[in-house]
Amino acid sequence: MPIAEPIPGTKPGVRILFESPPGVELNLGSLENQRSGIELLAVTESERDGRKVQMAAVFVPYGAVKTFLSRLDKYMSEKSRSGEARHRDMVDRIAAIRRATIRALWTDDPEDFPEPGRGTWWEVWLRRHLGGEAERLVAFAASQPGMLVASRRLVFDDRTVTLIFATPEQLTSSLDVLDSIAELRRPNASLGAFADLDPHEQAVAAKELVDRTSGPPDEPDGPAVCVLDTGINRLHPLLDRALAEDDTHACDSSWGKADHDGHGTEMGGLALYGDLGPVLASAAPVTLRHRLESVKILPPPGKPENRPELYGAITAEASSLVEIQAPDRRRCFSSAVTDGTCRHRGRPTSWSAAIDSLAAGRSFDADTRGLVYLNDAEQTAHRLFLLSAGDLQVKESSRDHLADSDTTAVHDPAQAWNALTVGACTELIGVADPGGLGDGWHGLAPGGELSPYSTTSLTFQDAWPLKPDVVFEGGNLACSPSGKQVAPGVPSLSVLTTNWQPAKRLFVESWATSAAVAQVARIGGLILADYPDFWPETIRALIVHSARWTPAMRAQFDPASKTDRRRLLRRYGYGVPDATRALWSASNTATLVVQDTIRPFAEGKMGEMTLHRLPWPTDVLRSLGELPVTLRVTLSYFVEPNPARCGWKKRHDYASHGLRFAVIRPTEKEDTFRKRVNRVALDDDEKKPKGGTASDVWFLGSRTREKGSLHSDTWSGTAAELAARNAIAVFPVSGWWKEQPKRDRSKFGARYALVVSIETDKVDVDVWTPIANLVGIPVNEVEVG
Repeated sequence: MPIAEPIPGTKPGVRILFESPPGVELNLGSLENQRSGIELLAVTESERDGRKVQMAAVFVPYGAVKTFLSRLDKYMSEKSRSGEARHRDMVDRIAAIRRATIRALWTDDPEDFPEPGRGTWWEVWLRRHLGGEAERLVAFAASQPGMLVASRRLVFDDRTVTLIFATPEQLTSSLDVLDSIAELRRPNASLGAFADLDPHEQAVAAKELVDRTSGPPDEPDGPAVCVLDTGINRLHPLLDRALAEDDTHACDSSWGKADHDGHGTEMGGLALYGDLGPVLASAAPVTLRHRLESVKILPPPGKPENRPELYGAITAEASSLVEIQAPDRRRCFSSAVTDGTCRHRGRPTSWSAAIDSLAAGRSFDADTRGLVYLNDAEQTAHRLFLLSAGDLQVKESSRDHLADSDTTAVHDPAQAWNALTVGACTELIGVADPGGLGDGWHGLAPGGELSPYSTTSLTFQDAWPLKPDVVFEGGNLACSPSGKQVAPGVPSLSVLTTNWQPAKRLFVESWATSAAVAQVARIGGLILADYPDFWPETIRALIVHSARWTPAMRAQFDPASKTDRRRLLRRYGYGVPDATRALWSASNTATLVVQDTIRPFAEGKMGEMTLHRLPWPTDVLRSLGELPVTLRVTLSYFVEPNPARCGWKKRHDYASHGLRFAVIRPTEKEDTFRKRVNRVALDDDEKKPKGGTASDVWFLGSRTREKGSLHSDTWSGTAAELAARNAIAVFPVSGWWKEQPKRDRSKFGARYALVVSIETDKVDVDVWTPIANLVGIPVNEVEVG
């Protein structure tokens, strides 16, 4: 095979792949010879027949090929003084030798190797040996159509790392003319690599993503995430397919509908794709399943500022605009706009009460400028609002970031009962390519902790809701080596999204609770797409039900302390939600979803209780005996608010009604269970202290979880104990509907979503299939995983 003409300055050679027998490791040291220029490039591993196979790619200059041949010749013909073959420790560990391809240099998951014929971004590791390696790579790329080398690079002692856009075939041809390519990886999305690309390079990356993106479905009533912000630039190439001109609005026509600030376009990108870093770094196809809508609720410069007390009306107008345009579309609303103050301490304001009213089904009346029920019996008007918790002001003294967050309350209107409030956490801790910061800077918060930007509800009065409800990636602050300085907005400590001025730059960093809420809104859009019949209450329940606390979060509190568990909730909510967990049951986890209505009151008296029988596979659970299992229950409903500050008791309660859940105990008969539930409801109505027993211990307990209109908790025990816990009751507790019968809307029914799951850590235990059989789900037609 003829050898291609090398790039000037290279040292021609061949890459050889050495493969070990199963269960044997190569003698890697024997494969190198620095004096001859023979260099170990990359080592990978695979599995064959349950045993590890090791593979090593080695660069051999053409002039040094004879070194390897002489070793093989001596192995065959010469013996050492001990009588063993020469170089036995090297050769006996080799099962196969062949010329290395670029797959041999790929050290990430083999399944992530890019598709043939498709241009994608690669992280290329170059050998540093003669100098000028990156320049020679640039020279080669200039000769290849569509091939592009990023302008930024990272230099280590023996390697230079850069990004290159190319097809696998182009990189294959480069091996014949470049001696410096040592290793290929998938780009590390957390290093801010795509934000650092110059405008032309960003355009190439965006086009590559556009080419492998399909959807969203061309359905006029298809699901959408409606972003309430500064407007969205729908001409961005990553957004135009999902945001129609007719779906862009402004609360004041004189403002214009286009983004004037950039924040709204950032939110749009995150609500559609999530963090763009991993999406751009991957070569996998992207299928968009929901659309975007945009309502501009903030005025551009030069226009009068919205007065804070009017934001409730503005939010109501915004929801009305999109519903007039697409009245049958299923949507969730995402807003990162807050008033920046914490004076309320959890108490309702006109803005938060307006959101609670809109969520509960009231609509904006343009004639009266009020919030009314357009149809008393209409239930489909319920809405899901996802709100950012609000950002902590970054201070030079922000070194004790948890103390700062604990003393700064979530901002208005994020205390709204019916909203899903999203705070920020972070897994981003490394400062890559620090630039002007200097060496030694690092992430202020450790991985898995609350983001230093996030606020909490630890200063709320105890009666008010637990906020945030969940937390999601919102980036980190950079901290100086001395710990005396902090810096926001560092690319590697932020998420990546769409820039509002794509002609200048297509990508931009985003951070804080704004970025977090937009990403969780995307999960809401995915649930809407997969489950079109699910209510807003249900989507909120599924997001919370999928959330888990990280080990770092749990480590902050004593698990034996009820007070600490309450603090855990008021800082982190229910943890970090997971889209896959929210959408599917795994084989070792079975999730049941109930949507129902209840009539809480009748003529000023307590109304009905609903009993749901759980289709547990009793025989299966009993056969598992002492196997540890977890029962997780989430109850979500919307209340009608009564925001007047008149003591918030009895007829002046804020919530129209409350709902609670209770699970039957292992030895409890159904009649006894009903009596216990009725007693709990009456005790709550009379504000008697709550108690519990050792036989009914939940992780949070009723006193902690029963705040607001969203309640979630876990019970842990054995499979045998769970077998007898086969019924769950949903029942009402007092609210102002009961105390004001003339305004009581119980006759129309109060909706709720109940999500119940069984979980076990043992992956080889299938609890899903027996339940699916019991409820009549065709197992072979349901995706599990």
